[in-house]
Amino acid sequence: MKTHILLLFSFLFCFSSFAQNGYQIKVTLKPYTSGFLYLGHHFGPKQYIVDSAAIDSKSEVVFSGKEKLMGGVYMVIFPQKNGWFEMLIDQQQFFSVSADTSDIIGKTKFTGSPDNDLFQAYQKLAQEKGKAMFALQKQLKDNPSDPDSARIKSQITKLNSEMQQYREQFTKDHPAHLLSAIFNVLQEPKVPDASKHPGGKYDSSFAYQYYKQHYWDGVSFADERLARTPVFEPKLQRYFNSVLMQHPDTLSKAANKIIDAAQPNKEMFKVILSTLTEKYINPAYMGQDAVFVNLFERYYAPGKADYWLNEKYKKVVFDRAYSVMANLIGEKAANMDMVDTSGKSRTLYSVNAPYTVVCFWDPTCGHCQVEVPKLDSLFQHKWKQQGVKIYGVMTDGGKEAWLKFIREHHLKDWIHVYQLPEVKDAEYAAGKPSYKQLFDVYQTPVLYLLDKDKNIVAKKLNHEQMDDLLQVKMKK
Repeated sequence: MKTHILLLFSFLFCFSSFAQNGYQIKVTLKPYTSGFLYLGHHFGPKQYIVDSAAIDSKSEVVFSGKEKLMGGVYMVIFPQKNGWFEMLIDQQQFFSVSADTSDIIGKTKFTGSPDNDLFQAYQKLAQEKGKAMFALQKQLKDNPSDPDSARIKSQITKLNSEMQQYREQFTKDHPAHLLSAIFNVLQEPKVPDASKHPGGKYDSSFAYQYYKQHYWDGVSFADERLARTPVFEPKLQRYFNSVLMQHPDTLSKAANKIIDAAQPNKEMFKVILSTLTEKYINPAYMGQDAVFVNLFERYYAPGKADYWLNEKYKKVVFDRAYSVMANLIGEKAANMDMVDTSGKSRTLYSVNAPYTVVCFWDPTCGHCQVEVPKLDSLFQHKWKQQGVKIYGVMTDGGKEAWLKFIREHHLKDWIHVYQLPEVKDAEYAAGKPSYKQLFDVYQTPVLYLLDKDKNIVAKKLNHEQMDDLLQVKMKK
């Protein structure tokens, strides 16, 4: 008899252990009685659906799977995918939740998930304080000269402080909780009072450095749960957009430090590297493509990202890297073996000028037909007298159309050049990159500014931006 009991206990224990490796979440969501509910999660700036289940007549569904879900902020998405409510999935993955779309926060109840009980309590408090702050802010907006404005502002500050104190106390009481990790991301550095600055007076440089150095306090870049929250990616973007100096070297060093810290966790490494890659592969500001090249050389080229790259994305990254590596700001421009309108050799390096504007253009391109005459006007009336030369490279369109456009628009004193077909063929046969690849020319017109030593000063500016920069350079 004892043997049978032991075998039964052993069987039940093994079955329970196996079951706990997966997940089972029962959801009751009123008023729905048909259709499907979806289980999704945040991942960086996007959301992904991981499961779906049909709603029965009792408004119930069960999401289940054999593999445990990775921790993060998950969503139960409504049948029309026009809304959702959030919950935490971390330690407890076998629980139930009942909700009603008429009052998601007020009527949601979890059973078997202490993590979500705490999350629900926070949401209710945040809703309560939020409503109070909104009412006060509206009162200020509607009556800016209200004699009680100082008191109202004080109340708003007090509500904000109470929320902050709640988060800080929660983090102390539950240091390993997912919500604590989220609160750490939301935490803003508290710059010391002016009395504690060097010399006892407010120092903006000290305040900035302190804020920057403490921006990530409490945040673990190896905590993969953060990848599945809606708060981490915006904080990362704000750090690179607004906190750091927008110099490629500064941005690259910061990116390397964060990504290196995330490498122990594959998910965080993936989300941070992919986020920064998308940010700098085609950057908003000139010169920041150097950050992308840094990421490529440090992580992609050595194969550190191969475990998650598909072939299509890998090709995009590698092709783009090879297109911008040769034309980074501050690097020497590649020489170009070209001939002029008479067939005489005129290489880029043969141009002698304090500044050279390189214009890649196509006489049949509509945008070029508008921009090139404007560029020539600046050249004729200003740049030429300043010693600036234009090295105009015909990329496509045919020789006849090129010569006709030059004549009709009186593009005088340009160094007009193009590449002979046999030179192009010889470069291809030798496996050499084309000038289009070396200068990242895949649309026209494209403008570069080179100094007297043919170092790249600027690239991909329009004619007005080019003129503004040249005048600054000339004054110096």
